[in-house]
Amino acid sequence: MSVVTNTTTIGAIEAPSRRNTELMLLVFAVAISVFAYANVGLAINGALPAGMLGYGIGLSLLAAVSHLVVRKFAPYADPLLLPLATLLNGFGLAIIWRLDQSERFQALKTFAPAASKQLMFSAVGVALFVGVLILLKDHRILQRYTYISMVVSLFLLVLPVFFPAVNGAKIWINIPGVGTLQPGEFAKIIIAIFFSGYLMVKRDALALASRRFMGLYLPRGRDLGPILVVWAISILILVFETDLGTSLLFFGMFVVMLYVATERTSWIVFGLLMSAVGAVGVATFEPHVQQRVTAWLDPFAGWGKEAASEQIAKSLMAFGSGGTLGTGLGQGHSDLIGFAANSDFILATVGEELGLAGMMAVLLVYGLIVERGVRTALAARDPFGKLLAIGLSGAFAIQVFVVAGGVMGLIPLTGMTMPFIAQGGSSVIANWALVGILIRISDTARRPAPAPAPSPDAEMTQVVRP
Repeated sequence: MSVVTNTTTIGAIEAPSRRNTELMLLVFAVAISVFAYANVGLAINGALPAGMLGYGIGLSLLAAVSHLVVRKFAPYADPLLLPLATLLNGFGLAIIWRLDQSERFQALKTFAPAASKQLMFSAVGVALFVGVLILLKDHRILQRYTYISMVVSLFLLVLPVFFPAVNGAKIWINIPGVGTLQPGEFAKIIIAIFFSGYLMVKRDALALASRRFMGLYLPRGRDLGPILVVWAISILILVFETDLGTSLLFFGMFVVMLYVATERTSWIVFGLLMSAVGAVGVATFEPHVQQRVTAWLDPFAGWGKEAASEQIAKSLMAFGSGGTLGTGLGQGHSDLIGFAANSDFILATVGEELGLAGMMAVLLVYGLIVERGVRTALAARDPFGKLLAIGLSGAFAIQVFVVAGGVMGLIPLTGMTMPFIAQGGSSVIANWALVGILIRISDTARRPAPAPAPSPDAEMTQVVRP
């Protein structure tokens, strides 16, 4: 007796794309931003702002375009990254507009409204975000440009040396017809590409065990080369540009990626020691860094004498007057900080007008972006994608920490801007590109594997039984 059994091939189970979830979260993010904008107008003038409709339409268009592009070109990407970035960007626009309404700001001769310009920079950032998703079909293509990215990033870091200092630091370049640009914001992304490609090739050599000293496996002498070069470059940036923030970001990102690539705790300990030695050494002879450290140690001692010290003191008073729930949007006095209130010290406005609760909510949103980036790194199937995702997430987290820590008095002020919230075209454009790369990596990581091609021999199996 013979029995003929037909078998069919079952295709791979389609993973949910979660794009509808992303759309609902985007609507929620835009609604919160528009509500904050309206709340500021009601608090200051007792009426809805005249530009509220244009602001809501503009932000909604940016969110809709970015969502449609993600739905088309990255359908399996993480559903939280885009709404979180939109929420921070929209909320930042509302806070900047709130500071534009300050009578103290408007009385200054150099006053120029910043909210409309920031909205334009946000549109440019979303355009770059769209370009990354459309043109970058696979993040692994970036691995081909490992050493080219090193040259480009070093060029961007060195370029501000040839331009005059602004407020004691050389971190900007002046482009006629465009304005000032901060190359370090773009360099952090490009140098993460270099670190990812380099460490992917050299991680086995860097992870080799060597001599044990006080419970730590110290790296071999010839393996110290890369970290010494990066350490020296970060110190040179600090010396010639007096840019403490970029130096911390640059070196910290490399140490984080080095630890992830090698899984050796000794690299973190060694990196922290080198960072401390370099910072202390530069602070002994660089006046600008000395002022930052002095203002951090006792901000009230320089009241009326040093602008940096007075700004930090006013920032601390703004946080203190906010209490738990804040004074309410539009009802604070953080504009007393001065010209940097909407850039370096914008978190002081959040802390005063939204209080500890609002400040924790904002930091939680930043933490969620970092968490989704780390989750993307864990899900990535290739080592280059893992390192690139963790490098970009680490750079984002370090920047948030050094800015928030400087404004709150935990560490010396660095002069960097809070991603998405603070005024600054370079920052918002670069961070939209960073989110675009993370979304591309997450799409590749979450995309289901293609179903195997059916075999003709498996379509019909003949079983012969006696």
